[in-house]
Amino acid sequence: MIKTIDITNGETDGLYKYLSSAITPRPIALVSTIDKDGNKNLAPFSFFNIFSVNPPIMIFSPVKSARFGNNKDTLENVEQIKECVIGLVNEDIAQQVSLASCSFDKNVNEFEKAGLIEVKSDLVSPSRISESPINFECKVNDIITLGDEGGAGNLVLAQILKIHIDKSILDVNENIDTFKLNIVSRYGGDWYGKTTKDSLYKIAKPISKVGMGVDRLPDTIKNSSILSGSDLAILASIEEIPIKNNLQSNTNRNLEEKHILAKQLLKEGNALEAWKILL
Repeated sequence: MIKTIDITNGETDGLYKYLSSAITPRPIALVSTIDKDGNKNLAPFSFFNIFSVNPPIMIFSPVKSARFGNNKDTLENVEQIKECVIGLVNEDIAQQVSLASCSFDKNVNEFEKAGLIEVKSDLVSPSRISESPINFECKVNDIITLGDEGGAGNLVLAQILKIHIDKSILDVNENIDTFKLNIVSRYGGDWYGKTTKDSLYKIAKPISKVGMGVDRLPDTIKNSSILSGSDLAILASIEEIPIKNNLQSNTNRNLEEKHILAKQLLKEGNALEAWKILL
């Protein structure tokens, strides 16, 4: 059975719930802004991502209130002062960030309400967030309004001017360590995601520049009832099927046994050994 929602026929009840629960996990931007009168604002947005490297552009989207149709303070602030700081959210501050999402009055400083520490920025007026593992000082290049009704987004195109990275999250090669970053992701409803060894796994890039593709696998492999689509994709990530003469395998196994063993080898990351078994 399939549940269908036809938006073209005006079926929009619960749309936010379905979309925010389906498009997951989403990174969270903790956005610091300031208005022309000096009022500071701090608010999280999970409609957020990086969209360009040169120039470095991040986009977040303050959505109009579905109930009242009014704009977020963050949007009004960046319309007045075209600057912002975007901080990332880790597990240590997730509860404080949730508190900062409350609809406080415009003149209320969410840094104080959430118990977060302000740090003076180098190039922009809004403050950095001391507890965020990474802060991006940005200028706002453009704001694209997507609609006038409640629930409509406003794309804020923020160009990164300076990045501040807490050195404690770097590895010995000065790269960001995913586990030390300990980032939090947003799901639907009250659900958030943690960064744990159980929740993360690696997918190796194709072994060659252009993999041969699943369509070129031998039928005995492609039509296997044991090997999954993921398994086949790993096998098909090389340019050509290995030459049998260069492989040494035990031919005393039947086809099912070969596929079971190859599947285990693929799970362990040994694609070449899996090919040896299969051929």
